[in-house]
Amino acid sequence: MYALLAKGSAASTAVIQLRHDDGTPASNERTVTHAALESAVRETEAAHHPRWVWDRAASWYPELLATNVRVEKCHDLALCQSILLHSEFAAASGYREQATALPREADPARQTSIWGTAGAGQESLFDAPATTPQVWDLDTVARELGAQKAAVASSTHPARLTLLLIAESAGALVAAEMQYEGIPWREDLHRRLLNDLLGPEPVNHAHPEKMETLAAQLRTALNAPSLNPDSPQDLIRALHKAGIGAKSTRSWELMEFKHPAIEPLLAYRKLSRLFTTNGWNWLRQWVREGRFHSEYVVGGVVSGRWASRGGGAMQIPAQIRGAAVADPGFTLIVADAAQLEPRVLAALAQDTAMAAAGQDPSGANADLYAGIAAQGFGGDRSMAKIALLGAIYGSTTGESGRLVPQLARMYPRALDYVEQAARAGERGQCVSTFLGRSTPPTTQEWHDGQRSSSAEEQRRAESSARSRGRFTRNFVVQGTAAEWALCWLAELRRRLRALAASSPEVGGVQVDGTPQLVFFLHDEVMVHCPTPLVEEVTRLVHESSQAATELIFGRIPLEFPVNVSVVQCYADAK
Repeated sequence: MYALLAKGSAASTAVIQLRHDDGTPASNERTVTHAALESAVRETEAAHHPRWVWDRAASWYPELLATNVRVEKCHDLALCQSILLHSEFAAASGYREQATALPREADPARQTSIWGTAGAGQESLFDAPATTPQVWDLDTVARELGAQKAAVASSTHPARLTLLLIAESAGALVAAEMQYEGIPWREDLHRRLLNDLLGPEPVNHAHPEKMETLAAQLRTALNAPSLNPDSPQDLIRALHKAGIGAKSTRSWELMEFKHPAIEPLLAYRKLSRLFTTNGWNWLRQWVREGRFHSEYVVGGVVSGRWASRGGGAMQIPAQIRGAAVADPGFTLIVADAAQLEPRVLAALAQDTAMAAAGQDPSGANADLYAGIAAQGFGGDRSMAKIALLGAIYGSTTGESGRLVPQLARMYPRALDYVEQAARAGERGQCVSTFLGRSTPPTTQEWHDGQRSSSAEEQRRAESSARSRGRFTRNFVVQGTAAEWALCWLAELRRRLRALAASSPEVGGVQVDGTPQLVFFLHDEVMVHCPTPLVEEVTRLVHESSQAATELIFGRIPLEFPVNVSVVQCYADAK
């Protein structure tokens, strides 16, 4: 059963209609006002448990969450359209020619909802002019849903593509819920960390005390009294004048030089990143009522990985993780998938030898890198890791380039899989993940460049082809790993919802509070869990990873284990 949710014909109204799986109406259209939407969605969800269909979850769900309304599942038309427009699985379906133009997305910085503004002076989605609808009406939603279902049905792998669209849409719900819940964040601890690392909070946009001290040391070491260390141009000139022949101000390059200025410069840059990215201004902007609320972007990276629009949730530095502390009576469960991408490669290539390296003789999960090292690198785990990551990322030089041939002899199926993806990319062809997310097509300009005749143009063309080959080589692995992580996340959300709905008891006493997903980063999840439920939720974390593997690959002789840390503070997670 589907529940279509769309903009109404009158301002500040919405339309809900139930439809059967074949697209035929199961109820009449129901028009509701903004004020009545909460109760209408709540009633429909309780009575029918439908899959909600809307233009974008981000246009509707945050406001429903604000009224304590949660839905079980949805179909996010915009996210699914983005996949289907490029998917080679659906290339012959005709979908690309008939897809409905996407509604323009609201400025994410404005936190605008379909009902208008979240603050004074902000643009309303109903009133702002646009060349395409900003929120689709019911007919448009129904037409686009039908087109997407038809595209999947006529695709080369309908079951895989269906799973991908379900997982992507579930991710949209998780992203909105995590933004709403927020990561538990102690402002007092954050300020204490900043004070210890940077000094007292500066006033009038000045630099913190410890940064100023390092800047003074740097000016003295470089004999540059007027140096602005925040200016790359000023800095590179001062370095050259002092005899430091760095071509850039990147830390790894500066570390190659021996000079009294290098140590204070590296220390200054480290503090500068903290001050700029996660300093006092960040705290005021992104932490509210003891929670860090960041906006996640599902499928924000071409491979399907997530990104974030605000607050840098995808890059929480170790320096401030000490401020992420569970509430009283709660615990943080932090879990990450072990060696996810190498295991995905073994599954994609059906390389039984590589899969066996990830199991110990008893059949239990083992360290994949250690297993590979034992099979062919004299037990040197670091050497095996360098070789395997080099194969996935296309390294041809240095230590990894030297070790990859040995890996190819050990696991020809796995190495051939990524080699084939690389060669396809070099020819300008598209490649796809296991479930059907494909690389965007190359441009005509790229193909024209490959036909260049002069020696200089040919060198550029070959370099461009090799670069695309490295991209496609990694895409098939990283993109499929992102799909596995998304299925893990969606399955864990489903099981946590079921646990909360069961009103769990421990020792005959009902547990106060419910476990909530509050953070996701590529292959890591964090659950803010009532302490009495830690054992149960940890079990669900493991079961969800096993379910994700079977959903995507079926029953295979390879596990995707997760490492779990149960901590009060994020900084203590391993």
